[in-house]
Amino acid sequence: MDRWLGNRNKILVLNREDMVSTADRNAWASYFAKQGVKIIFANGQLGMGTMKLSRLAKSLASDVNVKRRAKGLLPRPVRAGIVGYPNVGKSSLINRLLKRRMCPAAPRPGVTRQLKWVHFGKDLELLDSPGILPMRISDQTAAIKLAICDDIGERSYDVGDVAAILIQILIRLPTIGPGAISKRYKIDLDGNCGRTFIEKVALKLFNGDINQAAFRVLADFRKGKFGWVALERPPW
Repeated sequence: MDRWLGNRNKILVLNREDMVSTADRNAWASYFAKQGVKIIFANGQLGMGTMKLSRLAKSLASDVNVKRRAKGLLPRPVRAGIVGYPNVGKSSLINRLLKRRMCPAAPRPGVTRQLKWVHFGKDLELLDSPGILPMRISDQTAAIKLAICDDIGERSYDVGDVAAILIQILIRLPTIGPGAISKRYKIDLDGNCGRTFIEKVALKLFNGDINQAAFRVLADFRKGKFGWVALERPPW
């Protein structure tokens, strides 16, 4: 993105701030502050952060037209692209900014399928775009975390493997740990083996169906049944 943008202004929005803990949020805020990056935390569903984003976007648009006037050019609506991974709430955020439903939105990847320009006041035009993923994700750890967060279509990964790795991640998180997982499903954990645990859930709840058990565990995480946590902290 930095190579594409060059000197153009950008705003980094971290949406769905309600889906991580306060400690996670503060850690990322401190990290980006030290990097000199201005960020906005938002919740597209409830509208939190949209007023701040609106003011900042319009301010940056105004600066562009100040430069145009200095060059003897007439002002025009400034265009801004909304770019991000699938299923991170881009369309919901645009709808909140516009205070009306202009872009289709749903809590799953692949809802937005085409580019769409929408007017945001007189000075700004926003481009809603489909979620973007690299053609190849060389970092498999990152790919698995995207799958856990439902940012990659389910046909692209083995749900049993991803759910097993999620269990292993949750076991190591101090705010969750093995106790919360065992309590939720009333099943004992055997060490740190996520696959064995998924198999136990399958036998107890789904007649041995591994996929159904994996979907249940992933859905529980995505709905915050273990508490809202980030899967990673900043690389300090």
